[in-house]
Formats: sequence, C-alpha cells, structure tokens
Amino acid sequence: MDVGIRAVEATLFASENPMTIADIKLYVGDDIDIRATLKRLESDYAERGVTLIRAGDRWHFQTAHDLSHLLRRERAELRKLSRAGMETLAIIAYHEPVSRAEIEAIRGVQVAKGTLDVLMEAGWVRPAGRREVPGRPLIYATTAEFLTHFGLQSRKDLPGIDDLKAAGLLDPVDLALERMEMEAEEAIESAGHPEAIVNASLDEESESETTLSLENAEESA
Repeated sequence: MDVGIRAVEATLFASENPMTIADIKLYVGDDIDIRATLKRLESDYAERGVTLIRAGDRWHFQTAHDLSHLLRRERAELRKLSRAGMETLAIIAYHEPVSRAEIEAIRGVQVAKGTLDVLMEAGWVRPAGRREVPGRPLIYATTAEFLTHFGLQSRKDLPGIDDLKAAGLLDPVDLALERMEMEAEEAIESAGHPEAIVNASLDEESESETTLSLENAEESA
C-alpha cells in the first residue's frame, strides 16, 4: 500500500477526535493529496468492521453501523434534553447563525440562559461571533460534534418539512397552534369587540364630563 495512504490512515487511527484536512496535513506534510487519499480510504473501509466517516469538514474512523450493537455498553446515564433545549437546538440547526432574540422570536417565549449553556456543554452549539447590528448580539451555530452525534455529514442532511410530517412529528405542534388560535378568538369574542369597548369607554367619559359641567353650573347659580 502507498506510504501516503498508510500515513493518513495511521494519523486518523491515532487521533482521539475527528480531524480536518488541515489537521492531517500537520502530521503527514504537504506532499500527499490528502483529499484523494481520504476518498480512497473511505472506499477501502466501506465494507469493513470499521468505516471512515466524514462529518462536516472532519474525518474519523468508527464502528460500522450494523455492528455497533456488539460493542455497546450499558451504563446508567440519565441525561435527557428538555423540550426547551430540543426546540432551541432545532432552531439553531435549521436557521444558524441565530441570536438569542431570533430564537425567542421563533419560539415565542424567552430562552433561559441555562438552555444554551447545556447545549454548549454537550458540544453541540457554539458562539459564532456577533451580529453587526446595534447592540452586536452574540449569535450561535451548531458544531462538528453535533453532526457526528446525529450521524450527519452536513446540515443538508437534516430532515425537511415533508419528512417531519411523514413521521408525524409536526402534528402535535400544528394541533397546539390551532388550539391556541381558537382559544384566542374565543377570548376576544367573550370580551366583546375591541372597538365597542373603546367606544363605550369614551361614552362613559363624555357622560361624566357632562354631569360635572351641570354640577358646576348649579353651584354657580
């Protein structure tokens, strides 16, 4: 086997974390066509127990998907992401980079600081600079670890609207939104038409002013 291929292969095996082409180049030098070598290794390992995976711009070896159950270890680790965390992560993944205010505008509620902290501690979300607008708010984006954890090569692999509907994941949300709209309409109807309330209030003020004027006239007389 070519020395360059073996060098790239050894570098990836020895690394604890996924590596970019620039990372690999630091070990093997500039004389090797790293991109072509990675494609060759990806093909060579496609049917083996260990496969070469690309997540974003990073590469790493991992156990083949159909064999992962053989090496899975049972361990007690209760770490459930809250609904707020899942919604925030989804918004960042589909709309990145986004600021806290933009996340809140989409969710319709405030985002607790702890929610973003949890996502950053998990390694799925990172600060991605500041928006060049008044106040220069911090903006957030997903990480390479996010792609690796969810088995994505890029954000283009995220499921689309049709996929989510087919899986039934949007139905509860749609029903909830419809219920909220109906409740809002019922609340308006039960309270009366807003214009009628305003007109009634103005009529009451006019009536009280007229009464006051009559009382002042009687006192003058």
